[in-house]
Amino acid sequence: MKRIYNFSAGPAVLPEEVLREAAEEMLDYKGCGMSVMEMSHRSKEFESIIHEAEQDLRDLLSIPANYKVLFLQGGAHLQFSMLPLNLAKNGVADYIITGHWAKRAYTEAKKFVKANAIASSEDKTFSYIPDCSDLPISEDADYVYICENNTIYGTKFHTLPNTKGKTLVADVSSCFLSEPMDVSKYGVIYGGAQKNIGPAGVVVAIIREDLIPDEVAPTVPTMLQFKTHADNDSLYNTPPCYGIYICGKVFKWLKKQGGLAAMRTINEKKAAILYNYLDSSRMFHGTVEKASRSLMNVPFVTGDADIDAKFIKEATAAGFANLKGHRSVGGMRASIYNAMPVEGVQALVDFMTRFEAENS
Repeated sequence: MKRIYNFSAGPAVLPEEVLREAAEEMLDYKGCGMSVMEMSHRSKEFESIIHEAEQDLRDLLSIPANYKVLFLQGGAHLQFSMLPLNLAKNGVADYIITGHWAKRAYTEAKKFVKANAIASSEDKTFSYIPDCSDLPISEDADYVYICENNTIYGTKFHTLPNTKGKTLVADVSSCFLSEPMDVSKYGVIYGGAQKNIGPAGVVVAIIREDLIPDEVAPTVPTMLQFKTHADNDSLYNTPPCYGIYICGKVFKWLKKQGGLAAMRTINEKKAAILYNYLDSSRMFHGTVEKASRSLMNVPFVTGDADIDAKFIKEATAAGFANLKGHRSVGGMRASIYNAMPVEGVQALVDFMTRFEAENS
């Protein structure tokens, strides 16, 4: 069986080693006679799976003891609502708009609180991260929100914003576990699993305990209260068991690679291969200002929609899948998450080089 190089932004490529392990355990998990898909979330086997996954994640990120790790559902979209419903004691939140998902989070928050857009890069099609060193932070803001890595536009906060003492909340869906991060600088970190952690259906949230309110408005549904999930160790209701199981395997795989410092080195190498080619190419051009480039998502164009379409068609036929850019921006995008090998990025650049030579 020949596997293709999958550059999808999500659901995205998973480590082949993890997939093979899961395949071996599909019918019988560690001698229990059933698949993880079939077992009770109250069983000792699954309790071991979820507790190991949490501990491995804590080890990878050196998560402080005063932070809860939650495995939730509803995608990042549901966090757009849960955050203001749980965190906004004053009813005020500040948002930095650096792309499609930050804008959606801001729009959703406006349904519940006074949400302020305090910075934006929309003036240049979200092709850069704005200067966040001296923002007009609201005096009564309950939190400041960022989408740390913008999947569609390929930008990344390489310096966290100066929140002037206010709680920082970050959607890290597409950069989570790609490099070390200081969890203590955030109040809340969350990410949809389907980009760089595991299969779709799981959201990992890391929340400082003092931010989990004992009481929220009586109209807030039970399932949308952080306390519900924190008090029950993510087992208030049936969680996405199989997804958590795969996430746990990915965490162990990351440890085996040497942890997040080692992953950062590998990811920087992969990104350099692709960005160096784009910077030297006469046909292909990156769309992001260099200082704001993401290590995970690399959008690029030729400037000719017909050539873009031809490239995508021929690349797909050659075994490079899901290179079409997001429908809102067009062009191409290569998502080079942790599980994408260096060889895959080099093979893509080799193909782009040939395509450029044949179509110049």
